[in-house]
Amino acid sequence: MFTTKNLSPVQLSALTALFLSVPISLGFYVIHGKIWIAATALIIIFLGSYLLIRFVLEWFIYRKIKLIYKFIYQTKASKKEEMYYKYILPKKSIDEVREDVEKWAEQRKEEIELLRNNEAYRKEFLQNLAHEFKTPIFAIQGYVDTLLGGAMENAAVNKRFLENTYRNVERMVNLVNDLDEISRLESGEQPLYKQNFVIQDLIREVVESLSIKIAERKMKFSIKKGCEAPVSVFADKEKIRQVLINLVENATKYGKYEGNIVASIYKTDEKHVLVELSDDGMGIAEEHLPRIFERFYRTDRGRSRDVGGTGLGLAICKHIIEVHGQSMHVRSKLDVGTTIGFTLEAKRD
Repeated sequence: MFTTKNLSPVQLSALTALFLSVPISLGFYVIHGKIWIAATALIIIFLGSYLLIRFVLEWFIYRKIKLIYKFIYQTKASKKEEMYYKYILPKKSIDEVREDVEKWAEQRKEEIELLRNNEAYRKEFLQNLAHEFKTPIFAIQGYVDTLLGGAMENAAVNKRFLENTYRNVERMVNLVNDLDEISRLESGEQPLYKQNFVIQDLIREVVESLSIKIAERKMKFSIKKGCEAPVSVFADKEKIRQVLINLVENATKYGKYEGNIVASIYKTDEKHVLVELSDDGMGIAEEHLPRIFERFYRTDRGRSRDVGGTGLGLAICKHIIEVHGQSMHVRSKLDVGTTIGFTLEAKRD
């Protein structure tokens, strides 16, 4: 079925010329009564109209469209592109050009939205970073001012203030080290030294190293029933140790007093192993879960600066797991508990 929706400039020129030439040639036939005069008029008017209309379309309208395409692609046309503008573009229908422009506009819209989100994230990150540094700096400044103001002469006071100053300096050092760690992970400066090792053995080593903190909270650690059989993974052992330390520390901080920390290990298939650590603590509200791995992001309920840390631990964990080419996830429910897990490559022969 004939449709005018996707006519090219050549087809549009010919159709318009035909609409002009047919009535005029019929007029010549009516006036002169001679078919050859009407036929001659038809040919001359058709050719003249066709050439004129095509010239206007291609050299005026498509010249403007060519400029739009150059603006869209924001580049100086190469010889190949000039050939495209000269021979291919004029064959496109106006609707096809419109679709190209709409597609470009949609891409720009997505890019602008991404830039806005990144800008909002950057601002939030800088605000959090400033806050994280400002707190220990102001504390140090206060202690030093007090000591210089005369407290230095009081042995009991100056020792306590110096100890507090040291703790705040240590907090700043940890913050800088964590930021440096993330930067090196993102830039790929830290190579991975992968090896086969039993993941349950590493989990037990980590729990043993944190046994004092766990005992202070009177918590119990266990490996889930059915997950005790040794499972070997292929990964950077020290990097995974760092991930497990952070997750066990978080479970200790935010888990229920006299609660439980449970590790689960599953072979999901022949190539991957899933490792999960669960606590039965306060949990995390659903609206916070998508952002839990962001730098400095803290939820409103309990996961605050009061419990210490730099706010970068989970962000570092996520980077380490992603550097391994694997993924990390979180499941949680308020007043039920939290499970954070990650995948690793299974043992290589």
